[in-house]
Amino acid sequence: MLTKEAFNYGKVEQKTALRNLLYAVLYAVMTAIVCVTGSFHPVLFVCYQITAGILLSGIVITAFRRTKAPGTALCLFLGILLLLLAIQDAVLWHVAPLIVITVLAEAVRAACRYSLNGDVIATALMSFSSFGYYGQIWFNRAYTYECAVEEMPAGYADTLMALSPAWALPAAVVIGVILSVYISGLTAKLFKLEK
Repeated sequence: MLTKEAFNYGKVEQKTALRNLLYAVLYAVMTAIVCVTGSFHPVLFVCYQITAGILLSGIVITAFRRTKAPGTALCLFLGILLLLLAIQDAVLWHVAPLIVITVLAEAVRAACRYSLNGDVIATALMSFSSFGYYGQIWFNRAYTYECAVEEMPAGYADTLMALSPAWALPAAVVIGVILSVYISGLTAKLFKLEK
């Protein structure tokens, strides 16, 4: 026999699952938007981490604060994985970094007992969702150049290489993380997610 408490618990679990599905879709869509910005100009490709810090942090911190339990980062990861599978781009360069950031985010959240500080750190980690794309600029330069020559307008590849010296990666990462932390805190305050 189904008790009232069990029925209510089931409703809460269903609501949580639907909410996490919504956040996973939003996270995947916004990550795709981050990646599309690179087609406008090579500097935006180099600055993916900065764009990701701005566009993804509000969604991720909200998901984490509304579901103070394990599995939320995993749900976000699954949203992007499904997108990558749908566009036939689920290759090691893209999926491996996503697995690493997901595991780290889940570990940080658990270690910090799903506190705001832990969720802010995990949010900054999850903002690296496009690392598999932009990381190749520095770690797989010949491949990136070849792809840019094939897929982008004339001159894009040469401009991309000129705009991506070695120091640009740490600079973009640091600025992106700072923006992610700031936007996470601001979102938590505006939407009263601090508790």
